[in-house]
Amino acid sequence: MAVSTGTPIRYVIVTGLSGAGRSQAMKSFEDMGWYCVDNMPPALIPQFAELVKNQSEPIERAALVTDIRGGRFFDDLENGIEGLRQSGTSVQILFLEASTPELIKRFKETRRTHPINPTGSIEGGIEMERERLEAIRAKSDKIIDTTQKTIAQLRTEIQKAFEPEEIEDSMSISVQTFGFKRGIPLDADLVFDVRMLPNPFYIAELRSLTGNDLEVQDYVMKFRDSLSYYERLLDMVDFLIPLCIKEKRPQLVVAIGCTGGQHRSVTFGNLLAQTLKDRGRTVAVYHRELDGQ
Repeated sequence: MAVSTGTPIRYVIVTGLSGAGRSQAMKSFEDMGWYCVDNMPPALIPQFAELVKNQSEPIERAALVTDIRGGRFFDDLENGIEGLRQSGTSVQILFLEASTPELIKRFKETRRTHPINPTGSIEGGIEMERERLEAIRAKSDKIIDTTQKTIAQLRTEIQKAFEPEEIEDSMSISVQTFGFKRGIPLDADLVFDVRMLPNPFYIAELRSLTGNDLEVQDYVMKFRDSLSYYERLLDMVDFLIPLCIKEKRPQLVVAIGCTGGQHRSVTFGNLLAQTLKDRGRTVAVYHRELDGQ
């Protein structure tokens, strides 16, 4: 088997004990922009590589999540990895594990039986799997014990191991404005209500305009309460951004709502987005009621 692309493809094989966090690891790779395949049978790795080679849009990084249930696990996995390496492709193995008590706890919480010992004890299944995986564990490039790790900590360790060049504060911010009469955006992380501020709707010459118009912006922000509210809103966003970056969150969605989503919320949304952009943040602004969705 030969893999020949303009840019060498980088592979990470993600494996390890059931319940140790393979699914969360896959999500972490997805957040970093890797092409991910879950439950990849080891025997199909060479065929996958051939398919990737012939894609019109090149794939530069792929994370393949596999486990011991994939047939003749060791022979198939070793053959697949060896085939990739002989072609000059970069292949690393990430092995995830956790203590037996922690794994038992996780299986109990999810009410699952152990996949390789479904009619027996969970502990017995864990020990059987641990023994069978010892050989691949010994050949792994990176071993992560997830016993005491949060999802965010696991994501951080994976990023440091496989993408150390990633920019620490690459989180994007989405500022969304909306009208409460149509409900709060479902993906909002923060929601600010500006309905208590003076409403341009009741000013005849401003009613048909929106917060995208300078006249409305000047009206909304000429009040001391509006200025004080914005200062506090900005303080809260400034406080939360570093915390979100620390937790490796890829996006923060700030939603600002007024009654109809036309005037006050749009004014605040535009002002917040511009302030954050001026500070070098990656920001997208979306006015739900004005954009017709």
